[in-house]
Amino acid sequence: MKLSFTLNGTPTTLETPPDRRVVDLLREDLRLRGTKESCGSGDCGACTVLVDGESRLSCLMLAAQLEGRRVVTVEGLAADGRPSLLQEAFVAHGAVQCGYCTPGMLLSASELLSHETAPDRQSIREALAGNLCRCTGYQKIVEAVAAAAAGREKP
Repeated sequence: MKLSFTLNGTPTTLETPPDRRVVDLLREDLRLRGTKESCGSGDCGACTVLVDGESRLSCLMLAAQLEGRRVVTVEGLAADGRPSLLQEAFVAHGAVQCGYCTPGMLLSASELLSHETAPDRQSIREALAGNLCRCTGYQKIVEAVAAAAAGREKP
């Protein structure tokens, strides 16, 4: 099928089987390796992308579902080659350890911050509940999101 959608702000058209998983389309066909696959069953959140501004698990989506949609991957969070405030806050607060969960965490947090400018820590935890991290214990991730919401990157 001929598939047309907007990817990280760029109109994109390509040929792909309609039943190709979005995570495979992004990683293998488009070489956007920030989107990770871990569980393959929608349990871990590593493959999270934003579709029309909402967090979606790309391992559970088919390419045909992207037709006419706006997709943002972790690569799309940066602007003009500079990391977003949220990305900078993750680094400054030590919220990145092995880094495997980081893209999904960033996109879930980005969705939260797009419609809640001053989330409390409970709201942040709830927004990140679908993303598993085996390294950090989540506290530094929550602190980083809170700092980004407050408009600062450093502790």
